[in-house]
Parts: sequence; structure tokens; C-alpha cells
Amino acid sequence: MRKNLDGGLLHAMHAFLKVIDSGSFTAAAEQMELTTAQVSRLISELEGRLGTKLLQRSTRQHALTDIGASYAEQCRQVLAMVEEAETQVMGMATEPQGRLRVLSMGSFGHHYVSPVMAEFCQNHPKLTVEYRTSQNVPDLLGKGIDVSLYLTESLTDSRFVARQIGTIFSLLCASPAYLKKYGEPESLDDLQKHACLRLVNPSITPQWHLISKNSCSYQVDITGPLIADTPELLLDMVQQDMGIALLPTFTVIEAVRSGRLCRVLADWRSPDIGVYTLLPSRHFIDAKTRVWLRWIDQHISPKIQNDTEYFL
Repeated sequence: MRKNLDGGLLHAMHAFLKVIDSGSFTAAAEQMELTTAQVSRLISELEGRLGTKLLQRSTRQHALTDIGASYAEQCRQVLAMVEEAETQVMGMATEPQGRLRVLSMGSFGHHYVSPVMAEFCQNHPKLTVEYRTSQNVPDLLGKGIDVSLYLTESLTDSRFVARQIGTIFSLLCASPAYLKKYGEPESLDDLQKHACLRLVNPSITPQWHLISKNSCSYQVDITGPLIADTPELLLDMVQQDMGIALLPTFTVIEAVRSGRLCRVLADWRSPDIGVYTLLPSRHFIDAKTRVWLRWIDQHISPKIQNDTEYFL
């Protein structure tokens, strides 16, 4: 038993069994690193608690009572269960096993989590990953989430243990066909003449807040035929020549690379959006959480950085 927990009932039960198994109070005391008087007092307190004699003692010997023999067997079962529980929990703290509950914002998870999940599961066969998506501020404690991946311009919630793992931003994009038909905006004011498709979620402002390469800041009130909380829907709409959208780098990178989309007003973009891992507590981070955090550092963070640097 842990020494700083050794003052209770389990400790007394442990001493009782040590006396029986070792044959004497003195031997039991040596094995437990206690004095003989301390062991004797533990047995006396145990008998006082139960209101019965467990050992018949004389100056030189002791013998189990019938009740003591029955109680000893019960003590062995209880202490075996405690040891098994501790062994299991300590194993989970040192070896990745059990259920890992991961939460991510949907679009981000589709681009960065999904591609690396199969290999992670293969590398950790004793883990079961429960993966969920949400656009809202995560309820880690209420939902039992181990790690959340969350994007926001400003993280003000102090309930969580947060660590930034990357930075993204959003770009103005449109299809070549749309720009050919309606013309390319030459200034931010020109955006008000165009169909603008707006992304909404709790981590971004409802207006288009844009910054320039020389750190100028501008806020644009826009109108258009669609407001959605799913970047992929807006991406599809933009590729179908429906307008201009301000979309995260990871959403548009493949379409821009392939020429399906063009950047609009390329000197402007959104402010930086931090990518964070959120944990419910910094204490007793178990093995399954540690290996997932390490996996993020090795496989997700570098990909975020590469995608962001493509547009800088």
C-alpha cells in the first residue's frame, strides 16, 4: 500500500494478514517497516472496530479465532481486489489502452485528423478511439473528452489546459469562371458588389475581418446567397461559380493548387487563427492521452505548418 495512505482500514487489514502469514508480530513489523507496538495497535484497533477478537494472544504466541480465520479470508479477497484495481489503473497510466475520446472541429478533423487516424490505431491496438466532431466550444468534462482540437482567434476560456499546435488563416477565393463573368474585385469596397458566401461558427466573427501584409485592418459587412457553418459546403458553392468566400487555408489549398480556385485580393487575409489542443486537466495525463498528443506533434502540426506556409 502507498505509505501516505497507510493510516486506514486497508492498512490494518494488511497488518493483520502479515501477522498471520509471518507467524509473529515482530516479523510482521519488520516486513512493514513498523514497530511491533504499532502492529499490535493496528490489530487492536481492527478488533475494536469489529467488536470481536481476531487473535487470541499470549506472551509468546497467538492463535486465530474462528471469526478471525473467516475475516482473514475476506481480507485476502478485499486486498487482492484493491491490488488488481491499482495494477490495472497504473498500467493504463503507463501503457496506452482503453478508450481515447477525441473531439475536433469537423472540417479541420476531415483534413488533418482523418488521414492519420488509421496509422495511429494500428500503432496502438489496445486503444479504442472514440472520435467526435463539433463546431462549438467543447464541454470536455461533461462529455468525458480526453483531448479536443479547437480553432479560434482568441482563446479566453480558462477552464481548459490549452496548448497551441499551429496557426492557420482564411483566404478570399473564387472560381475563374465567376471572376471572368463578374470581374475581379480591385479593393475591399468592391466586395459589396459581389455575391459573398459566409462561414459562421463560434470561433470567428460574423463580419469579414481582414488584415493586409502591412498590418492594416479592415472589417467588411457582406451579403450573399448562402451562410453556412461547414467550409466544405461553401467550397463546393465557390467551385460552382456562386461567389466569393473567405475560407480556411486547409479547406482551399488543393483547389488553389489545381487552379480550380483563385485567390481574390491576395494582399488581404483573416487574422491568425490558433489551433489548440484542449485538455480537461494538466494533472495525471494518462498514457493514451500522451501518445495522442505526441502523434499530433509528429503528424498534424507539421502538416498545418506546411499548408500555412504555402500561402505566405
